[in-house]
Amino acid sequence: MMSSPNINYSSLAEANPFRENEQHDEATTKADDAKSFTAAAHLDPLNDHEPENEDTPRNSGIMIHMVPETGRARWNHIEDLDSFFSRMYNYQQKHGFQVIILDEVFQVLEFGFVVWLLTFVTYCIRHDVLFGDALPPGNHTKTTLSDVIRPTGECVTQISWFAYLVIFIAAIYLGFRVLKMIYHITQYADIKKFYNTALGIEDSDLDNTTWHEVQQRIRKVQAEQHMCIDKESLTELDIYHRVLRFKNYLVALMNKQLLPVRFHLPFLGEICSLSRGMLFNIDFILFRGPGSPFQNNWQLRDEFAVRSNQTELAQRLSKLILCVALVNLLLAPVIFIWQLIYFSFSYANILRKEPSALGLRTWSNYGRLYLRHFNELDHELDARLNRAYEYADRYLSSFSSPLAAVIARNLLFVSGGLLLLILAFGIYEEHVFQVEHVLTIIAVLTVVGVVCRTLIPDENMIWCPEQLMTAILAHVHYLPTEWKQHAHTALVRNEFSNFFQFKAGYLLSEIFSPFVTPFVLILVFRPKAMEIVKFFRTFTVSVRGVGNVCSFAQMDVRKHGNPDWQLNSDLEEFAKPQQTSLVGGKTEMSLVRFTLNNPEWQMPKEASLFIKGIREHAIEELVHAKTSTIHENPLTHSLISFGTIGEEYCSIANSVLATQLSPAQMELSQSLRPGGYPVAGSDFRQMLQQNLTASVGPLDSMRRLRLSKAEGRLEGPADTLLYSLYGVEPRLSKNPMSVGVADMCLSALYLHELSQQKRKARQSRIVEMEDEQPGPSHWQRPPGAGGAAPQPPSASSSRHNVITSKAAESTPLLGSIRS
Repeated sequence: MMSSPNINYSSLAEANPFRENEQHDEATTKADDAKSFTAAAHLDPLNDHEPENEDTPRNSGIMIHMVPETGRARWNHIEDLDSFFSRMYNYQQKHGFQVIILDEVFQVLEFGFVVWLLTFVTYCIRHDVLFGDALPPGNHTKTTLSDVIRPTGECVTQISWFAYLVIFIAAIYLGFRVLKMIYHITQYADIKKFYNTALGIEDSDLDNTTWHEVQQRIRKVQAEQHMCIDKESLTELDIYHRVLRFKNYLVALMNKQLLPVRFHLPFLGEICSLSRGMLFNIDFILFRGPGSPFQNNWQLRDEFAVRSNQTELAQRLSKLILCVALVNLLLAPVIFIWQLIYFSFSYANILRKEPSALGLRTWSNYGRLYLRHFNELDHELDARLNRAYEYADRYLSSFSSPLAAVIARNLLFVSGGLLLLILAFGIYEEHVFQVEHVLTIIAVLTVVGVVCRTLIPDENMIWCPEQLMTAILAHVHYLPTEWKQHAHTALVRNEFSNFFQFKAGYLLSEIFSPFVTPFVLILVFRPKAMEIVKFFRTFTVSVRGVGNVCSFAQMDVRKHGNPDWQLNSDLEEFAKPQQTSLVGGKTEMSLVRFTLNNPEWQMPKEASLFIKGIREHAIEELVHAKTSTIHENPLTHSLISFGTIGEEYCSIANSVLATQLSPAQMELSQSLRPGGYPVAGSDFRQMLQQNLTASVGPLDSMRRLRLSKAEGRLEGPADTLLYSLYGVEPRLSKNPMSVGVADMCLSALYLHELSQQKRKARQSRIVEMEDEQPGPSHWQRPPGAGGAAPQPPSASSSRHNVITSKAAESTPLLGSIRS
């Protein structure tokens, strides 16, 4: 008798106020159909309902027994798809089961090693003999290890009761870590089976498989086995929502300036920092802890849907933040000691070989979250920031303080002289190195020399901050618009250094964060409890088959688009504050990047029109520049900036410029602007190519990555802005994936140019409106009127009021919070 696997067809998410017109009866109908389809059936010769493809003859007398595929049926209706897809992503990025398990085991062993080492060093070593303050027990001249290390029995008797208490607590924590490790092993063993059986990908093939390919195979498995029963099929955006649900909320909170990243410290002034400890606490408070707004991985608490509950929810969230802060304050000394030991052990060998490593820079946690797109996975963000690393490092290195350089040169001279003297004496007589604290002096002088060398500028460096900042913008995509044409100033340099900080500064902020985090939570984050509650209530939507997600992560340019980044907005609309938009073109830029990396995604109509509008507008400007006497427009500026990033980018820009206008481009331009353009003997190509000759980037600016870290699909995007400008479909590069990278760089520069053009047009309209107002004579006091005459509003103040109303860009419930 034919049987079907036991499938639970209950809905993943219960009915809640955030759902948007869900068809609950559809899921029930599909479940009934599936059960009917898999019902037991005996092939009776009299049965008229014969299957179309029947391999067994009717009258053979054979009874068919269908055995369910247990390896496949077990993937039906996975309750927590968020955790499942997240583990799948980690499995692919961390190179498979063996690597993950080995890493888990070593993490546990590292903690045990630290506890053993500290206990051994404190109680099992005769420090007086080790440091030469006492003679060895046998009174012999040569000190051996047995003279320094105590016997086991003596060592145990030396341990105090407080040390036993600490060891006992550490043992309990170690036990929890072991249980957690075992749990992770079982979970990843399940993921391994899914990769090997359902997806057909062996661990040895993971490094040669892109996440895009894994994602497409997941969609096929969904169509066959219904891992999520609320939807017939999963889209690329559904999978991204599952993996990045909480990360998207953090990106939106950062854009709305609701995260505690800026605060004042005594004697230091304003600090911009976001440590890993702070991120862990925020994640615990808002998403994963008891009492957090989310009741599980995919559903916000129902109380947030009721406006009258806001005050109570804000008070509850405020108490939760206070409790977490107090626990952090209580555990601060322990966490501080652990982090100090952990970072010391991690970087000791590196600093011994390369002390200059502390002078290197790294992207800060604040910068990574500020620059992150919606629906951008970790490896996609890393690849983008890695491409911008060299430009960012060169930009900050181009700044130097003349005063600091003079002091550093003299300190370097003095420290070098002392170091040379000690080394010379040591070479002559090796007993010099046995003198007390000589090695300490050598180490200190070496560190002083390293620090001084970082403060001395390179004499051969070329000063080009604007070009470097443009190259940075092309890759990171988000920088404040006020920085344009001000990259040479100290203000921009200091602000950018918050994104791209010294490794030493990063380590110090992480080590001392246990003492800072509790006060930041209480004094900075806790007062924002009401605004955070309003944010979750206002910007949470329910997506069928996914659950509650941040509405900004839907990348709806109609609902959350910024008028400054829209092509079809009127100037009158610019003066109105957009209450649901984000600054910096976050929604628009995220949409462009997501469509390039996921070309199969069926985007909504509004998104499709936005993408199409950008490309059509670019073609129109290209035709205008090549056929008219006016060459300057946002596209030509973008192409000039794009070509100066690197050699490969310059080659692609020249490929676009060298082609003749295609009939399709001319026809599209005529349809967009009837009447066409005046044709002139233009030196357009020569003018642009002269600007493209100087490149500030490295020879191989498009860095090659292993396939598991690649962005998008292996074949590259199907339709891009570059293809539209090029006029034909052939690839512009030998590596198709590089086309997606280059196209996103050009798109980012082009959108920024269009946004700047929109803001200038808005400013011009504001000035025209001011000029139309009555002059100062209108404000003079009437004859015989008492009191002082009212002062006429100045142009600067009027302009400031109008612009501020747009820049506030607050949500309906967040007041005038600047975003």
